[in-house]
Amino acid sequence: VQLVESGGGLVQAGGSLRLSCAASGGTFSSYGMNWFRQAPGKEREFVAAISGNGGSKYYAESVKGRFTISRDNAKNTMSLQMSSLKPEDTAVYYCNAEVSINRYWGQGTQVTVSS
Repeated sequence: VQLVESGGGLVQAGGSLRLSCAASGGTFSSYGMNWFRQAPGKEREFVAAISGNGGSKYYAESVKGRFTISRDNAKNTMSLQMSSLKPEDTAVYYCNAEVSINRYWGQGTQVTVSS
């Protein structure tokens, strides 16, 4: 499974960004997908998760109500719509696929929120 993120950038506090993750390999609809992020000097942390059929979604408390995770199984893509962004959302965002007992990661995309 290969994952490629896109959509990061620089945005002012209060603004919005939409991240995308394109997947190839495996049967996309059969595996759960997640977003993680890692800020400078901090450990990588969970942001959001979505089940294979998109019916179950989970969010970290820090982003609940501001971020929305979604997926399009016909296009093998997953997205993260981020709104009301805060400077503390600044991080490299990674998509992650759970395929059986294996975990796959994208290369990450930088999100910078200026105050």
